[in-house]
Amino acid sequence: MRKTGFVGTRWLGVGLAAALAVFTISLAVTGRLGLYINPDSTWFAVSMSVFVLIGAVASFALPLGAEADHGHDHGEEPEHDHGHHTSHPLAVAATVAGGVAASGVVVLTLVLPPASLSAELAMSRDVGATPLFGGTDTIQLASTGDTASFGVGEWATVFATATNPDAFDGETVELTGFVTPGEGGEFDLTRLVITHCVIDAQPASLPVVSGASAPDTGQWVTITGTVRSSSDGQLVVAAAAVEEIDEPEDPYEY
Repeated sequence: MRKTGFVGTRWLGVGLAAALAVFTISLAVTGRLGLYINPDSTWFAVSMSVFVLIGAVASFALPLGAEADHGHDHGEEPEHDHGHHTSHPLAVAATVAGGVAASGVVVLTLVLPPASLSAELAMSRDVGATPLFGGTDTIQLASTGDTASFGVGEWATVFATATNPDAFDGETVELTGFVTPGEGGEFDLTRLVITHCVIDAQPASLPVVSGASAPDTGQWVTITGTVRSSSDGQLVVAAAAVEEIDEPEDPYEY
């Protein structure tokens, strides 16, 4: 029984950590780690995974139960026989449940193919206020007309904060994103913007008018068109062409 407990402890500790480290490194090697974290953090995630693997290999050099014997090998007889200590049944049940849950998460992570976040998640995270992904730097660039490198996130910041919408009227754009239901246009062009990892992903959306029927929600499209200032002072993208495409290899903006 004690041996089983030691094996379980070893698995819940270095076993799960090593499995996740291998998974992280394999994603980096295959170029898919960007589905989980900002590519700028890849070097950090990979280096930490290497350290974890080195520690895991070193820990498996220890015999089972060596951790439990630490502190009791100084020549003194312990007052209590820790080998016959009985844990409370609730503590044992909680440990087993936690171990099964953690193991299940790791196994599913290893088995299921990496997938991007869905349009449904983007809509569920839409709180009705556009996050400012670029701040004042974006607005200053936009005011100089330097918008060629702008993605959906930067344009969403401009649309939400422009005090002189007419200044952007006539700007040509070519943007890629997925379709979500819109209010200010026929549909919204949406992209998830990541700061560090998918946990902090936030949707950025632009209202689109095209004169044609809207593609299905979740469909990826590339839009070529012009920024227009509407009569009520709101900016929209007037699409000259809406091309349905497959999901790109890198579905996020950063």
